[in-house]
Amino acid sequence: MEPFTYASLAQIRVLLLPVGNIRKATFERWAQDIRSVDSVGLADITSDVKDERSRFMPNHQLASGYLHLAYPSHPPPDSHAPLSLFRTSDFPLIVIGIASCGENDSLATILTQFQTSMHEVFPQESMFPLASNCFVFEESDTTTNINLGDSFPGLVVIPSVMGHKKTYISTLIADLCSKVLVELATVMQTLESPLGNEYLNATLFPVLPPASELPRSLDDEPRRDSLPLLPSHNSQPELTSPALRSKSPLGLKRNSTMGPGLLPSRHSSLPMSPALPPKKRPTTIGAASSHGRLFKVLADFFLLAGRLEEASIWYTEAMVLFKSPQDAPWHASALEGLATIPVVEGWASTHGVNGIAGDKDPWADLADKLTQAVALYQKASPTSEPEASLSLLAYLYCSSVLRHSTLLYSVWSSKGWGPLAFTAMIQPGPSPFLPATLPNNASPTSASSARNTYAALERLTSITGISRAQIAASLSQAHGPWLLHLDARERMRTLEYMGAMYGSLGHVRKEAYVLREILGCIMDLIVCGRDERGTGSARVLSASMTARNTSLGGSAAQGTVGIRENERTEGNESILRLVKHVCRVHGVDLEAVKMMDEAPSKRDSQESQAYEETELDDDLVQSAREPFGWPELQIGIIREAIAVAEALPDYPAVAQFSLSSLKLLHPVMSPGDQHHLYSTASRALLTAKRRGDRRAMDYWSGKPIVSIEILPLPLVRVPIEKPLSILSSGTTSVLGVKDLFLYNPRKLLSGQAKTTLVQNESFELVVTLQNPYVFDLDLQSLQLSTSGVPFQSKAFPVVVPANSFHPVTITGKALEPGSLVIRGCIVQAPGGVAREFVLPLSTEEEEERRSRRRSAIECEVGRSKHAGLDSRPWEKLSKRASTQAGATAAKKTISFLECKVVPEQPLLRIRRTSLTHGAVMLYNGEMSSIRITLENVSSLPVDLIRLTFDDSTIAPAQQALAEGELSVFDTYETEYDLVHRPVFTWDSEREPHEILPGHKRVITVNCFGKVGCTSGAIHISYAYVHRPQASPQEPSNVFHTRQLSYPVLVTVYHMLECQGMDILSYTGATTMISTDDDFDENSPEARARKALLHVGDIADWCIFSIEVRNTYGLPFEVTFERNQEGVKHASVTSLVPPGSTSRIVLPVKKIALSEEHVSRPIPMLSDRQYVVTTSKLTPAEERAQRELFWYREELFKVVHGRWRENGGTRAGDLSLRQQRMTLPMLEALRVETARVRMTLVRYDDEGNAQPVAVDPAGSKFLPTANEFVYLRTAITNLSPSELILTLNLTLEPSDHVVYQGELLDIPVGRLAQGESHEVETPVAFVACGRFDFSAEVRAVARPRESSLVGHGKMRIAVSDS
Repeated sequence: MEPFTYASLAQIRVLLLPVGNIRKATFERWAQDIRSVDSVGLADITSDVKDERSRFMPNHQLASGYLHLAYPSHPPPDSHAPLSLFRTSDFPLIVIGIASCGENDSLATILTQFQTSMHEVFPQESMFPLASNCFVFEESDTTTNINLGDSFPGLVVIPSVMGHKKTYISTLIADLCSKVLVELATVMQTLESPLGNEYLNATLFPVLPPASELPRSLDDEPRRDSLPLLPSHNSQPELTSPALRSKSPLGLKRNSTMGPGLLPSRHSSLPMSPALPPKKRPTTIGAASSHGRLFKVLADFFLLAGRLEEASIWYTEAMVLFKSPQDAPWHASALEGLATIPVVEGWASTHGVNGIAGDKDPWADLADKLTQAVALYQKASPTSEPEASLSLLAYLYCSSVLRHSTLLYSVWSSKGWGPLAFTAMIQPGPSPFLPATLPNNASPTSASSARNTYAALERLTSITGISRAQIAASLSQAHGPWLLHLDARERMRTLEYMGAMYGSLGHVRKEAYVLREILGCIMDLIVCGRDERGTGSARVLSASMTARNTSLGGSAAQGTVGIRENERTEGNESILRLVKHVCRVHGVDLEAVKMMDEAPSKRDSQESQAYEETELDDDLVQSAREPFGWPELQIGIIREAIAVAEALPDYPAVAQFSLSSLKLLHPVMSPGDQHHLYSTASRALLTAKRRGDRRAMDYWSGKPIVSIEILPLPLVRVPIEKPLSILSSGTTSVLGVKDLFLYNPRKLLSGQAKTTLVQNESFELVVTLQNPYVFDLDLQSLQLSTSGVPFQSKAFPVVVPANSFHPVTITGKALEPGSLVIRGCIVQAPGGVAREFVLPLSTEEEEERRSRRRSAIECEVGRSKHAGLDSRPWEKLSKRASTQAGATAAKKTISFLECKVVPEQPLLRIRRTSLTHGAVMLYNGEMSSIRITLENVSSLPVDLIRLTFDDSTIAPAQQALAEGELSVFDTYETEYDLVHRPVFTWDSEREPHEILPGHKRVITVNCFGKVGCTSGAIHISYAYVHRPQASPQEPSNVFHTRQLSYPVLVTVYHMLECQGMDILSYTGATTMISTDDDFDENSPEARARKALLHVGDIADWCIFSIEVRNTYGLPFEVTFERNQEGVKHASVTSLVPPGSTSRIVLPVKKIALSEEHVSRPIPMLSDRQYVVTTSKLTPAEERAQRELFWYREELFKVVHGRWRENGGTRAGDLSLRQQRMTLPMLEALRVETARVRMTLVRYDDEGNAQPVAVDPAGSKFLPTANEFVYLRTAITNLSPSELILTLNLTLEPSDHVVYQGELLDIPVGRLAQGESHEVETPVAFVACGRFDFSAEVRAVARPRESSLVGHGKMRIAVSDS
């Protein structure tokens, strides 16, 4: 609608009509040229009329002043017809038709179309327009022989080749204005008659009667006799009447150009009364009616004619005559006219200066007049036809209020009284509330434009002295119940003007309140404009049309629904912008859910990065968002907004409003409101889709993704990366590579490596979705968003339960090897577009950044106080320092969940095994075989198979080793048990390594019975290593294996125990057979034992003995074997009954180890490094420990034990590893460095040595008492080097022994390897009993602790005979 103009009373309205089939663009182009003529100088007004019709013409050609033009877009409604005399300026006085003419167009047809258009716009009885013309513009440059002649009056052809068309158009408009002034004089002459004056005073808002009841005009003088006679004499009072003279304050002093024919020089156009003489001039104004209204109309015409001085005089004269209450509106209108004249004069003057003149504001007098006019309009009350008059009074009252408010606003916004204010009040332009002094004013529906600041608005107040509250108070007078009396168009125009002014003043809430009423008016028009009978297209019906339709009768069917056959969406967007603006003022952003096309544009990498960062920051901002506004009021406004969108109808907007409200206000909504909005949005989206609307909604329910987790692949499908170098290193274990370090920090890093997937193999992800609403959230589509290698996954619908977190499993597979980045999910709601939600990897850097961002936002909450609408969330967000800091911060790379896709891998499965239920039962030390059949179920061959094993004894042993609390012996034995006595073994050299696709292979695994083992597992690692290269590229230095695991339940029976191991020196008694009564010397066992124990030199042998206990319920045969180099193989077998213990004896030749051998440290069988020993042994103790260890190891190499089930086939090994060796055992086992043999001899008379008798067992010598015998000590060097030896003898008890010579440090001398030396010592026993002699041989030049190299003992039993 056209804006309200303050000086509209001084403007001649020109209505532009399109004629014929002129194009809209052409019409707008020529209309713009015509509208550029907004004023016509009085000097340009020319006319050949010199009679009474030139009353309103300029006095002379050099007259100053202007005629002001206005170009309304629509004619006034029919209901304003009573105002044709009261406010002529509201009606179009000029009608200009705009037509285009081609070579084949007929001017007659164009003229006929123009006249038809005028008759459609203006009723036949209307006095308007006063002048009309049709401008015909040629389209082509070709010359057309158009000769208007005299047959086409009212039509002007403007050739296309004419230059300066605007100048010519302004001349044509000036001619039309001349005609208007002439016609105004004609109308005024009609009103000057007594009948006209009677009509003028007949009603509150009079109208001219039909032409048949009016006297003729001045140009109808020849036909005056044909006019009808006046109805009565009272309607023509005599001018010389005293009553008339007393009512007329002007007398004869008024100039002839000002009065309505009171002087004799003026001739009336009224017919002569038949009762009077024919030549007598009749009177012009009857004495029964007041002249005030006539003077007021005269002043209006002078104001329109630019004759401001005359207009002011006649307004003043009219105000004097307005006495009755019925003349209050006329009085108010006269005041408005007087308030308009100074503005028009100021605009025409070139000396206007902004500011204040004198002590009083120049606009104060105008404001007072307008205030008085408003009061007069308000107290006016119609006496007749109250319904029609009330509507017009309400219109006049609102117009007066708007005029007063416009005056204050124009002066305020123009920084005072001056040219800017005059221009704003006369020629406001299309945007009256965007003056140059307020460049930041925003339109009511512009959400992005910045409004003026409080300081800028208050600065205008300080300059002009007019406060915003004063303007708003004046404007608020227009709002009231009287608006209901206005017709729809005027009501909307008034409310629209009020809302725009409130918005420009910064009163946004008042603006929103008025806009809500505007929306109500618009929706009433939309509903009324629907054809409820279904016979035509939808149209907006005015009040008069509605009245006519209701008077047609009841032919329409009752109970029908309004139908819009041709739905038109023009203007819907503007209405929705108003709705959105009103809601934004109240803190509800109805565009929180964006409306977009179904196919959103793809973002490049930079845009995607910025979008991801913005989305992540939005989550933090939304979490710290503070509430704004009253929820009850907001929900009510939302209901109104949805109702408006439904009434248009605009179903995508209905869905957008509903979903945006749910997104923002669901925490304060009742469950019923949430269900209603969700169902409304769903129905609207379905309806829009059914109607073919291509618009759709963005995803609205916040961020639905909480987490994304890749489910681990099944163990049989997990690929494990291995270097190719492991194949060439000869390592038999592929998966069981042990770490060389007890603590390896690289293991921690390897635990954070990328998830490994396999090409063309499906994997699963768990996506956790959230639904904060009270209804089940229906998602039409959910699929993964990835980048990198191609990824295949199917989208599927999901229903998320109300107020819950819902996990969803998604299956997909990568189609090529490489890197797969899982960015997030693509979610699509029903009727919406798909939207990607990214979920960055929760790294320490990202968590720290989000923590800092969250802290900055929380720190700013409540720190600054925001007044009014500045406290809306988006307003506070734009002013936050954290937002600005986040925008200027350095861009960080966002990390996502990344997976490594390896090439396609083969797949094996265990087809069958030789075990029943996967269990095996063994005796301790028994070895069994397990056969496993493997089948290749993939399309790739397998060319590498490796087996590793695990059992229940490994973990405790490794834990004990890791703790480091074991002794050296226990550590070695634990490692020996792990390395040399595993539960499972496999001969890789004899088993096949290739399995073709679809083929089977059988592998054999040996299972060893070990006490304490309860379970185990066989791990089969396989790979396809030697792949053909698809392209000439650098071969990979890694390959990937897969693993099959077969668990085995192991039961080991502990039936035989070895204990009490001992090593004894060989004596003569050892070879003797027991003399027990039950032992037969001739038995095979006795003979076998005697043959076993019969050895050569007993000094080179020792006796190995051990006890074997049977703890099982069956007897077992136990065999110990001796496999010693240089000695014949020997074995001994014994049957051990259940619950019995048997000692096994086996001769073992003494062992000699070099010094270098026994000095080596005890080895570590594992590949651990940097193990610090915790023992605190002295060097001697450490040497002894090493000797015990190495001789024990050598003994176990010589002696082996095995068992066999008695009468059965099951057999196994018998371990001696748990037996300890002591120092006495060591002395008996190892070969002496220097061998010592002690014997007793006596010499006969001839000097021959005779041996002293010994007992049958050979363990004791039997000399007699008081007899001299000789102790012969033979020393032999058995070491590989020569030695210098000394001998020490000990005779116990020494008190009863008599000896000759020294017993200590007896020099032996230097003995070479294998050389012997004898030392004889004479002794005599002076008492009977047992004597123990011992000898020690020490090496000279050795430390004391290691100088003993040999020793010997003997026992003597002395008797009397």
